[in-house]
Amino acid sequence: MYPLDPSAEPERSGFLPKFEPGWVWLAGAGPGDPGLVTLHTLNGLRQADVVVYDALVDKGILDWMRPGVEAVYAGKRGGKPSPKQRDISLRLIEMAREGKRVLRLKGGDPFVFGRGGEEALSLVEAGVPFRVIPGVTAGIGGFAYAGIPLTHRDVNQAVTC
Repeated sequence: MYPLDPSAEPERSGFLPKFEPGWVWLAGAGPGDPGLVTLHTLNGLRQADVVVYDALVDKGILDWMRPGVEAVYAGKRGGKPSPKQRDISLRLIEMAREGKRVLRLKGGDPFVFGRGGEEALSLVEAGVPFRVIPGVTAGIGGFAYAGIPLTHRDVNQAVTC
């Protein structure tokens, strides 16, 4: 368990958005260290009615959900039975249409190998409002934690993704 006051309401700070019913937030949980979760993702965890999370999300991050929040595992692991992407997208749409605040929590960043783009397109096609909350991707965070700069004035000046 990570020390964080679960009764705090970060959305009252004035700069964190209110999570409206019927919305889906596609949020990044960071590269594995719960300390790298953004305040926007934490804000979403505190307001969500349902959290649909992936296999790469550190379970300690789920401790930050409000009590009584429905946690739905939607992880994919090679060679093991896992939900199909289309079924996950349809479930997000269904829950949002029920008026729930749905947080789709993905390891790293939702738009970097996270199929967040596919989910966003499905939400657009269904007319479901959504927000994207970037996360620290392992491609950046891993290098930083190892003390390796991705750019350095004397060595390289660009990063190609």
